[in-house]
Amino acid sequence: MLMLNELTLSLQFGKLDNAALHRAALPRHKVARWIRHALQSDAEITVRIVDAEEGQALNRDYRKKDAATNVLTFDYNQEPVVCADLVLCAPVVAQEAKEQGKTLQAHYAHLLVHGALHAQGWDHETSEEDALVMELRETEILNRLGFDNPY
Repeated sequence: MLMLNELTLSLQFGKLDNAALHRAALPRHKVARWIRHALQSDAEITVRIVDAEEGQALNRDYRKKDAATNVLTFDYNQEPVVCADLVLCAPVVAQEAKEQGKTLQAHYAHLLVHGALHAQGWDHETSEEDALVMELRETEILNRLGFDNPY
């Protein structure tokens, strides 16, 4: 039997258009389950769903990229407990899900797993090999959760 790590989760929704749509795709128990499957240790994670304006401001201020992006990971420490904020930009996630032919929930699950891995030190921007290893790990986790390969 798979033993999952402990997770203290704060799930926040900023000011959003179509808030009900995003809330419906992100029931707290499922968000917790998706993240817990990606954890290699106990964690305290805040997930915040934001609009394009807030997403763009955070990406600009912290990554020097002046555009909204799908997920931002702010990792504060990895040991002994992973502490991180995952910020997902609702309109970007919705647009990508539509373009990729995925349900909104499946895309959110993928991005939460992706962000949780980043919070633990995984990185896909360091090399092509690291990107492939991270994609494989994401695919394994999502398959275990009943989702198709996100790539």
